[in-house]
Amino acid sequence: MKLIIRNSDYAIRALCCIAAAKDLISVCDLSKKLDMPYPFLRKILQALTQAGLLFSIKGRSGGFKLAKSAKKISIVEVARVFQGKFILTEHTFKGNVCPRIKTCKLKKQLDKIGKDVYAKLKKINIDSIIEKN
Repeated sequence: MKLIIRNSDYAIRALCCIAAAKDLISVCDLSKKLDMPYPFLRKILQALTQAGLLFSIKGRSGGFKLAKSAKKISIVEVARVFQGKFILTEHTFKGNVCPRIKTCKLKKQLDKIGKDVYAKLKKINIDSIIEKN
């Protein structure tokens, strides 16, 4: 089970790097610094910009900067851009909603765990995981 998929992980790492930068940072510089493929990173940054987490400045001296404080960007918010709503388990059976969904004791336990995990992940923000030099 993956809580954070590769796109979300790359996005979180890129946001940390952008947050730590003093000025705008280009995709090319980010790609080199984070050792990520340029085209893949560019798509991730575009998605983050469309989600309102980044500002994109075009042109030769352009680049990216955070659209809001690093303290106000939780990793849950970032993951939601690439993964959708946080769900620990879908409770499906043969492609359909489980017929025992209302009485399933396992579902109740997993839902409780999911809420706890979500609450803890929501408390982790970009500022708290930036490598500060």
